[in-house]
Amino acid sequence: MTRITLLDGGMGQELVRRSGAPVSPLWATQVMLDRPGLVAEVHRDYALAGASVATTNTYAIHRDRLRGGDSNHYAADGTELPDLEARFADLHRAALEEAGAVRDRGRIAGSIGPLGASYRADLHPEEAEAIPLYAEVAKLLAPSIDLLLFETIPSLAAARACLAAGRQTGLPVWLAFTVDDEDGSRLRSGEPVSEAVRIAQEADAVLANCSAPEAMPAALDAFSAGDRPFGAYANAFTTLTKEYVAGGTTAAALSARRDMGPEAYADHVMDWVDRGASIVGGCCETNPAHIAEIARRLRAAGHEIA
Repeated sequence: MTRITLLDGGMGQELVRRSGAPVSPLWATQVMLDRPGLVAEVHRDYALAGASVATTNTYAIHRDRLRGGDSNHYAADGTELPDLEARFADLHRAALEEAGAVRDRGRIAGSIGPLGASYRADLHPEEAEAIPLYAEVAKLLAPSIDLLLFETIPSLAAARACLAAGRQTGLPVWLAFTVDDEDGSRLRSGEPVSEAVRIAQEADAVLANCSAPEAMPAALDAFSAGDRPFGAYANAFTTLTKEYVAGGTTAAALSARRDMGPEAYADHVMDWVDRGASIVGGCCETNPAHIAEIARRLRAAGHEIA
């Protein structure tokens, strides 16, 4: 029997489905102001599905994402988004309160997404600038969480900044790297995952996330060369092409895969477990049904969800 940590699934797309709100760079953040309690509802459904970790809805709450006035601060219909930087701390508190709805059901992971933009190593600030920005978020989250989960890390430099910031809190630090959909042995930056493993030796766990399920085995094989607990949680988007990543567009330009329902996704997850993964879950376009099927499969195979 193996003890497996079962993460929850996607939050942003699930909030879009439940709220009916259009996708924009701030949709998952704005919903906490417009529909308080909806995020807690999603957390509860993941817990009921079997997730042993709840991931806070804080991925995009960075000052550069909240600040209005730049060319990327517009919804898909051209509407200018509000400047929410003054609500920076309030939004983190709101997300933590929503996650508190499942505090008695398992651990809470404080999500910190990448600075600049998801998948874009070229837009990430220099390490010296990035460390205090990540640390500000980490310290806001730290009193109410069990571990820090730095997500969708696109490059080695970003990983070093995340690790340095996370270590300022005294909490466990998990590093989750986004890898090339066509070559899971490389990060979105093109750098080898094997180099990321060296950095992750100073973290408490290393994962691959927000990449195609088919890319994860190569990343996991690289992770297995280290001695940290490792795992993966993939998205169910159509392929994130290099053209999409370079374009800096939002999730509104992506569509869900029709071939990645709960059963098909769980097939991939069980392969990851066979490869030694002890932390698994779902990312964008996965939902509570995906997590429930993973939980069922894990238990049927004799694993303990912890």
